[in-house]
Amino acid sequence: MSFAPLSNDTFLRACRRQATDYTPLWLMRQAGRYLPEYKATRAQAGSFMGLATNVDYATEVTLQPLERFPLDAAILFSDILTVPDAMGLGLSFAEGEGPRFAKVVRDEAAVAELAVPDMDKLRYVFDAVTSIRRALNGRVPLIGFSGSPWTLACYMVEGKGSDDYRLVKSLMYARPDLMHRILATNADAVAAYLNAQIDAGAQAVMVFDSWGGVLADGAFQEFSLAYTARVLAQLKRTGVDGSDVPRIVFTKGGALWLEDMKPLDCEVLGLDWTANLGRARALVGGAVGGPGKALQGNIDPNVLFAPPAQIAGQVRQVLDSFGTPHTDRATTGPTHIFNLGHGISQFTPPEHVAALVEAVHSHSRNQRRGA
Repeated sequence: MSFAPLSNDTFLRACRRQATDYTPLWLMRQAGRYLPEYKATRAQAGSFMGLATNVDYATEVTLQPLERFPLDAAILFSDILTVPDAMGLGLSFAEGEGPRFAKVVRDEAAVAELAVPDMDKLRYVFDAVTSIRRALNGRVPLIGFSGSPWTLACYMVEGKGSDDYRLVKSLMYARPDLMHRILATNADAVAAYLNAQIDAGAQAVMVFDSWGGVLADGAFQEFSLAYTARVLAQLKRTGVDGSDVPRIVFTKGGALWLEDMKPLDCEVLGLDWTANLGRARALVGGAVGGPGKALQGNIDPNVLFAPPAQIAGQVRQVLDSFGTPHTDRATTGPTHIFNLGHGISQFTPPEHVAALVEAVHSHSRNQRRGA
């Protein structure tokens, strides 16, 4: 499998803690409901899963934000719940309701039935990865992704999104043995899934631990972090083109556990908007020439509802809180990938995203000139 060479590798360089001319950015959920062209394509597809399981549609919507904005990476258009769907839980999306499963995993019998799914059931995802990578034609790198073992378990036990995580936490506290069995299966499934995305052409992969932050201290380390580490330990280090594949871990609400995440076998840690980037850099960013983690994040998505001048001001605050990035191309050092602290809201005006992208690129160039 051969693909066009990259014309913009700024994102991958930042993942590797290499100096860049400016701070690269991409946005969580950048292909999505805030774009009128996405809504038009989704209407054609008839449903969310109709969109995600059709290679042509998935390719089209992945590229839509790149036609509008000079973003530095594309992310596969898919959903974090494809893996439990392939396990036979029956995923569906009701309009305005979010995802739900036909079957739930709440007792010994349901846990006993769980197994790492045949990856052929997810062939539509891997075909989309290859199709998107070809369509990008080297414009920017392509990020593949999965939900974390814990986040998938939340949906599998609750059957849908939750406000209080009562069912999944009840199972975790009452029957930790069952929860560990669910998580072990999930971790091995996620690793196989991400490796297949890498084989299909993904140039970086991201683990979304969207619900890690709902756990108590101690429970996070035992039921989330340990299984994210189990995923990372199994991931391929080299992509189809022979390049290394950076790994990103994002735990929403996880900033207080940064020191616990420091040993993770990944290149990048994502942060939500509650984290201070300067403090995170001091804790895990490392020194010039030494080991460390690249950081990704972390503006509040709701900033995008403010007028463009205020958006630019908030962008500067985020970039300045990280501080001056290192600029020595002969070595590695602390780097930052700009992103939102969580997914973009469907109500975001697209012209406000344009203002954000422009502010990130221009202010981060000015930072380096002053370095």
